[in-house]
Amino acid sequence: MNVMIVDTHAHLEFPQFDADLENVILRAREADVVGIINIGTDLKTSQKSVAIAEAHDNVYAAVGIHPHDAAEAKDEDFEKLKTLLDHPKVVAIGEVGLDFYRNLSPQDLQRRVFRMFLDWAKETSKPLVIHTREAEDDILAILQDRGKCGWRGVFHCFPGDERMADKVINLGFHISFTGTITFKNSRSAEVVRHVPLEKLLVETDCPFMAPVPHRGKRNEPAYAQLVAQKIAELKEMPFEQVARQTTENAKNLFGIAELQRALN
Repeated sequence: MNVMIVDTHAHLEFPQFDADLENVILRAREADVVGIINIGTDLKTSQKSVAIAEAHDNVYAAVGIHPHDAAEAKDEDFEKLKTLLDHPKVVAIGEVGLDFYRNLSPQDLQRRVFRMFLDWAKETSKPLVIHTREAEDDILAILQDRGKCGWRGVFHCFPGDERMADKVINLGFHISFTGTITFKNSRSAEVVRHVPLEKLLVETDCPFMAPVPHRGKRNEPAYAQLVAQKIAELKEMPFEQVARQTTENAKNLFGIAELQRALN
């Protein structure tokens, strides 16, 4: 059985990878990471994410404005960003959402920008890559207020409990976890066990949150294997089953036909 993995949330456009990007992508291939969804956080990083995806057949892009960057974004940034959604390697809108932990952008502005991205998702049928921190009630209220519009997407680096997980899944979203689930003090173990495998995705959020035994060092897509292995351990399932199902989940959510050929 294949043990292929998709890293559904990477930031290869960050400067931590400027010196050795090609080697990082090669190591991912060697670790059977057959796909990488690279995530933009503002116009500049979204454009760079698309450029990296254009240059590598196993890398795909998401474009968006992180809630931290909402206050800095100009009208023309949103206009340029929206044109990127037509690019064939752009498979999602993200990362977008609400972050009331640092409040680097005013909360009302974060909400307004997030609602705009929800409209884009409805218009384009692109899935959403959602970031939320200390704003879970607000983000669920916005999603519920907009009505059940057939949302597709993922709550990345999932911060909630089992109750929130059920609400997110009922709204049509997947849930993904990072290398933090390998930490001894992780509070996500019970949530991992609770979420159906058919709704789970694997991510690194590299260069951040490297899993054990690389904790404290730069994270990279090759380590997605370690996240999948921990999910398998927590759910008491064969690793091969977790790898195959989460890759199938990523293929279906992001509409990546090339992954189907890899699975077969």
